[in-house]
Amino acid sequence: MSTTPVPERTLPLRKARKSGAAHAPKRILVLGATSGIAEACIRLWAERGDSLYLVGRNADRLAVVAADARTRGATFVDSAVANLDDTGKHAEMLAHAINSLGGMDVALLALGVLGDQGEAERNFVAASQILHTNFNAPVSLLTWLGNYAAQRKAGTLAVLSSVAGERGRKSNYVYGSSKAGLTAFVDGLRNRIDREGVRVMTIKPGPVKTAMTEGMKGSAKFADVDAVAASLVKAIDKGTDVVYVPEIWRVIMCVIRMIPERVFKKLNL
Repeated sequence: MSTTPVPERTLPLRKARKSGAAHAPKRILVLGATSGIAEACIRLWAERGDSLYLVGRNADRLAVVAADARTRGATFVDSAVANLDDTGKHAEMLAHAINSLGGMDVALLALGVLGDQGEAERNFVAASQILHTNFNAPVSLLTWLGNYAAQRKAGTLAVLSSVAGERGRKSNYVYGSSKAGLTAFVDGLRNRIDREGVRVMTIKPGPVKTAMTEGMKGSAKFADVDAVAASLVKAIDKGTDVVYVPEIWRVIMCVIRMIPERVFKKLNL
C-alpha cells in the first residue's frame, strides 16, 4: 500500500461543554456521514471540538451536516461527495481525506443499505447490490485504512455492522448475510492488527430510529438515535472491541443464537 505522507496536526485541548473536563481533540474520518447514526455522532464530536472529514453520497445533505458541525464548534471540518460503492476511487479519496485532517485518530464506517428483501429474493442483481454496498465496499475501505493505521501503530477503526448478522432470518437474510460477512471480516482484521496498536471495533446496533428505518413495523419502539450515538462515542473513546447498542441486544442475540435450528426454522421472524 502506498500513501501520500501526512503532516501531523496537533490540536489544542478543548473543554467539553457539559462537563468542563479537558478533551484532547481527535481527527475523525466519517464514511457514510449522512446516515442517521453517523450524523448524531458528528454532532457530539463537533460540540467537543474534534476535527472532522465527512464523506457522503448526498451532496445537499452532506453540506447541511458539515455546516451544522462548524456551528457546533468543530475545530476543523472538510467534506467530500463520493459514491463509496466505487471501490476503485477509495485509495485516492482516503489519502486526500487524511491529508486534509493532518492525520487520523478515528475512522467511523457507517455506510450501508437495508435494501428490499423481497426484490433481492427474486433478483440476484438486487441482492448483489446489497452485498456490494454492505460488504465489498467496507472491505475495500478497511483494507486501506487497516494498513495505514498498522504502519503508524495507532488509530481506531469503528465499523457499523448489525445484530441482523448474527442469525439469518426470513425477513432480512440478504441484509443480514452482508452484515455477518462484515462482522467476520472485522473480527479477523482486529485479530491481525490489534497487536500493532490499532483498535478495531465492531458496532452492532439493534433497530434505531433513523430515516432508513422510518415506516418499518414497530419503528416507534426503536432505540433513540441520540442515545445510541452517545453510547458509541463513549465506546470509541474507550476502544471497546465489540459494542451492542442498546446493550440489551447482547442478551437478546445470545438467546436467539441458542434456539435450536429445528425450532428456529419454524419461527416467523
